[in-house]
Amino acid sequence: MYVSHYFEWESYITGGHKQSVLNQRKMLQRAGIEYTTDPDLDADLLHLNNMAPRSVFAAKRARSAGTPVVIHTHQTAEDFKGSFAFSDQLAKPLRPYLEYAYKLGDHLICPSEYNERTIAEYTKTPTTVISNGYDPEKIEGYETLRDTYLDRYDLSPPVVFNVGHVIPRKGLETFIKTAAALPELDFVWFGFLNPTGGTLDRVLRSRKTQRLVESAPENVTFTGYIEDIRGAYAAGDIFFFPTHNENEGMALLEAMAAGAAPVVRDIPTFEWLDDGTDCLKADTEFVSPIVTLVNDEERARIATNAEAHSEEFTLDAVQSELVELYEHLGDE
Repeated sequence: MYVSHYFEWESYITGGHKQSVLNQRKMLQRAGIEYTTDPDLDADLLHLNNMAPRSVFAAKRARSAGTPVVIHTHQTAEDFKGSFAFSDQLAKPLRPYLEYAYKLGDHLICPSEYNERTIAEYTKTPTTVISNGYDPEKIEGYETLRDTYLDRYDLSPPVVFNVGHVIPRKGLETFIKTAAALPELDFVWFGFLNPTGGTLDRVLRSRKTQRLVESAPENVTFTGYIEDIRGAYAAGDIFFFPTHNENEGMALLEAMAAGAAPVVRDIPTFEWLDDGTDCLKADTEFVSPIVTLVNDEERARIATNAEAHSEEFTLDAVQSELVELYEHLGDE
């Protein structure tokens, strides 16, 4: 099988979206499936990861040529809100555009059951849930970096942390308010879009994000982009993820695999997590669950269960699902 595995705007997109594409390609390599990163219509199957204009054009041409089209539903209007400057305004026209774009697929890959239910309101195109997964090799050896990163950012364990773009949708306001209520703990956010960022960061950062970051108390650190993401998982003990909407949450999977105890917002995306067993959940008030996990024994219990649960989402665990879907569509 020869697959056209196309990711439009690949040079500009970062975060979990990009990592998901890298994960997919690694699984294809392991499975011995030949692929190109160009929109090659001579391929046996076209797999699209960002439905920008060139991808829409490629999907139309592939459908006309009888080539199966698979589309990953990374984007939804719901997930886009509260992200970057003007994202709330752009989310409204984004919805009908994505409805149109996703209908061009023969099959859609949804990273979670929640995402699949959301997409069902966009189109009746057949769907399959396949986790984005996480790559254990990406975080291998994180333990050796703990002292280095604790010293670098002057952090005292247990450290409450988050990983990802610094944007309102990720629960930035809740993160800061919770930190203000717990001045004795260090809170740190590893990720893009903060005052230490570059020109693109400043352009994309919304006024709300700027205001929130500037209002953060002294016990909150925004690191900006770090070259070695393992340092985040090495330094962190309690993964605080109060996001308002998420298609899956790859940083959560990586944090669990690295032995962090998760505190998450109780939203449908995280229904696969068991409150009190492999995480603690809350709707609006997060001080209590974080205080609970300051206790070493309780934190270790939750973290151990979370790490065990994360094994279901390794690339090895999800690779067969992706390959089987390819084979199924190729035989139709």
